[in-house]
Parts: sequence; structure tokens; C-alpha cells
Amino acid sequence: MNINTQYKIKGNLNNLRYLREKSYWYKYLNRSYEYLKYFEDEMKKAYKLTPEDRMKKMADGIDSLSKIMDILS
Repeated sequence: MNINTQYKIKGNLNNLRYLREKSYWYKYLNRSYEYLKYFEDEMKKAYKLTPEDRMKKMADGIDSLSKIMDILS
């Protein structure tokens, strides 16, 4: 595996954890550095770290807060 790929993976704990969970990615990352983008995209989808997921989480939080405010008033 390319040394730059190793640094990128070890620099982010989510990447390292996902790589250990889905070990088939070792094969692709050993072949080419270009698979790192696909690996990170899949990891973000699995751990719900995409911008869409973050917006949904924030909207759910605001909705919960507004329901609490309605109950209190």
C-alpha cells in the first residue's frame, strides 16, 4: 500500500475503523491510491457523515427542541 494512503487512513480514526471492519478494501487500496476517494465516500455513508445526514440530524434536533418548547409553554 502506498505510504500516502497509509498516512491518510491512519490520520482519520473513522477510516482506520472502517478498514478493519471491511477488510476487502485492503485489496483495492493496495492496487491504487485512486480507490481512497471511493473508500472514504463509502465510509461516510456507512457512518452517516455525509452533509445530507448532518442536515437531517440538525433538523431532527431542531424539531425535538421545538416540540419541547411547545410542551413547556
